Amino acid sequence: MKIMLALVTAAGLAGGGALAVQATRDAAPFIVASVDDSAMATPRRVIIGLDISKSNPLVDDPGFAAKVGERIGNIVRRLGFASEVHVRTFGSYDSSSNNFAYDALISTRNRPDHAGDEIRKLISGTPQLVKSGKWKSQTRTNILGFLDNISQSIGCGGLPTTVILASDGIEDSEYVRLQKPGARLPAPSGAPFRGCAEMDILGLGQGTDSPIQTSRLRSEWTHWAAAAGFAKFIGLNDW
Repeated sequence: MKIMLALVTAAGLAGGGALAVQATRDAAPFIVASVDDSAMATPRRVIIGLDISKSNPLVDDPGFAAKVGERIGNIVRRLGFASEVHVRTFGSYDSSSNNFAYDALISTRNRPDHAGDEIRKLISGTPQLVKSGKWKSQTRTNILGFLDNISQSIGCGGLPTTVILASDGIEDSEYVRLQKPGARLPAPSGAPFRGCAEMDILGLGQGTDSPIQTSRLRSEWTHWAAAAGFAKFIGLNDW
């Protein structure tokens, strides 16, 4: 089923059951627009991963979810025409548990301010989507597995690409239990994100109540992102 993100968000928050969507170029009427900053800005690609594992406050803290939604929404609002936006959920390494997908092209039919507002609403509504059972909070946090999947399915080719993870950054998988003292992220195989502009983690260390833990997580992900090929890494606990 092909349906606009606004409808899916509204349906999810109201009790609807659709979980997989695909935004298409003909999803809304054509609107003639004057040249503005969006038309002049360099096209970019933004990949947004929403961590819905139980350890991440995004799934049960409405205030924090609203804060993350506003920050990511503002990033999308600044995109130029011909930019791509991709949203996925992750947690368990199981496609049936994470079948939400939103892919959109920024254009006169889907302007950046509209797309940014709808994505803000979606992310802000994560606790309600989880509470209502539309999204299932999960017992594992497969960040590395998710990143591997998007490097293969979307990648960095053709456009300056930023990967944004709304996550506490605590990998909890067969790769590593990063919450354990002394645990280290394994080095990436090759440089799967070579050419990617930036990787951000929003909410790094949230829920741990530990600045030391947050600093350790930031160090681990900074080294991993550089080895994976990202030109820049930003890990924010709060902002």
